[in-house]
Amino acid sequence: MSNDSFTPMVVRLLAWYDSNRRSLPWRAAPGQQPDPYAVWLSEVMLQQTTVTAVIPYFLNFLRKWPTVTALAAAPLDEVLAAWAGLGYYARARNLHKCAGQVSESLGGHFPDNEAGLRQLPGIGDYTAAAIAAIGFARPAVVVDGNVERVMARLFALDEPLPGAKKKLKALAARLAPDDRPGDYAQAVMDLGATLCTPQRPACGLCPWNKDCQGRALGLTASLPAKRP
Repeated sequence: MSNDSFTPMVVRLLAWYDSNRRSLPWRAAPGQQPDPYAVWLSEVMLQQTTVTAVIPYFLNFLRKWPTVTALAAAPLDEVLAAWAGLGYYARARNLHKCAGQVSESLGGHFPDNEAGLRQLPGIGDYTAAAIAAIGFARPAVVVDGNVERVMARLFALDEPLPGAKKKLKALAARLAPDDRPGDYAQAVMDLGATLCTPQRPACGLCPWNKDCQGRALGLTASLPAKRP
């Protein structure tokens, strides 16, 4: 996907990620194969919810239902009870429905591509891309709020959100590599979560600080722009 001219940037970002990656319970350790079930479960839980809030729920779900087949076999009431406190209960219902479909119709295996994943309950474009890239190492353009902020600053895009979403995804696609797509997706998200933060970004520590047009123009604090 990425243009060859961006390859040095990707290399720098992945080197930074290899040394600074966040330790999260749903992430595979370096060199280990990711579990698509864990990736899917975490991505659904993380919709509209912070990482800190999700971690104990994720660990509890994994203890109770270590596989998608086990989750599918659980009564919906038990799943909703375990979800209590996370909010947005439609996510829990879709989670259970999706687990049932994967277990009963797909032999307990998630599709390994975005098109197949989007056919499942509760999985939209972002979640499908994240599971494909992180869970199956498929090249995909994974764009959440952190990635939008990084791209808006990197390319100094001053068009306000939400109207700029398509342009930001197109910019993200210019960098997304075919190699290590899952690590790259998580690296950009980690960059946004830890360095390229909404307030007081740590530009001096950023592996892309010399490439960042927003920083060069003194626009970092005002990007991404929001509609008045």
